[in-house]
Amino acid sequence: MRILITGGAGFIGANLCDALRRRPEVAGITVLDDLSSGRLHNIDHLGVDFVLGSILDPDVLRPLVSDATTVIHLAARASVPRSLDDPLATHAVNATGTLQVLEACRATRPHVILASSSSVYGACRERLKHEDLPTRPLSPYGVSKLATEAYALAYAESFGLPVLPFRFFNVYGPLQPAGHAYAAVIPTFVSAALDGRPLPVHGDGRQSRDFTYVGSVTDVLVQAALQRVTSDKPVNLAFGTRVSLLELKDVLAEVLGRRIDTTFLPPRASDIRESQASTRLLRHLFPGVRPMTLADGLRMTVTWFDQAMSSQSASHM
Repeated sequence: MRILITGGAGFIGANLCDALRRRPEVAGITVLDDLSSGRLHNIDHLGVDFVLGSILDPDVLRPLVSDATTVIHLAARASVPRSLDDPLATHAVNATGTLQVLEACRATRPHVILASSSSVYGACRERLKHEDLPTRPLSPYGVSKLATEAYALAYAESFGLPVLPFRFFNVYGPLQPAGHAYAAVIPTFVSAALDGRPLPVHGDGRQSRDFTYVGSVTDVLVQAALQRVTSDKPVNLAFGTRVSLLELKDVLAEVLGRRIDTTFLPPRASDIRESQASTRLLRHLFPGVRPMTLADGLRMTVTWFDQAMSSQSASHM
């Protein structure tokens, strides 16, 4: 099988490339990425075919899709705060870009796996988020990801496209960037802790998340691709953990073996208070999957960050 990964030079995409290249069933991997957030050095040692281009360009998409048996669509303009700063750009990439990918797939009908987000649940009050809940996104990002999965399911019904939309929950791990205004919480915490700075906590720190190690995510994505799994509804890709930011700080302190300070900042707009995935559908489709624990995932993440920061320091000497 030949696999096309949009956004494959990004954090999740590069980890997925590394996992897929180890599978004998995979004859080739092509990455399409405009490098707006991905980095070429994430994949340049993995032996994949790289195409610099945008999912908004149908002339780039069509030939790549026609050669693929599976398309894994990860390309996106991520971050709730970024979407608040520029809603139109978020819509263009996440909603219109997904529509361009699906339209390119319509002729040859490859298996299509797509990344949606837990942000589609938004203001739903239920603590355990299951796929049959009504969606109430609180941000332009959440709306754009709801469009992603809705378009995929509509193309499945309208054109017989085999699709599998996943809702990702707070994925973290090696290659995830820190040090920018829209960085996710775990790379922000790890980077600050390794620098000896207090961890920046927005709000009271009691908001909870279902943190999911990137290796656990790629394990599921690899199985989904090799087994051509489809679903007529979105599927949560998380493992039902519920960890507050203050609890996350404590686990990170245990991993590092030292005390960590915090500094409290104002709450962020459109920030979801609680996020915990129901795993019933995921475990039905992938009964053998086993997630990485938060402590083990943080150890691997800290190791990667420590090595990356040491290499960066050495290059500046």
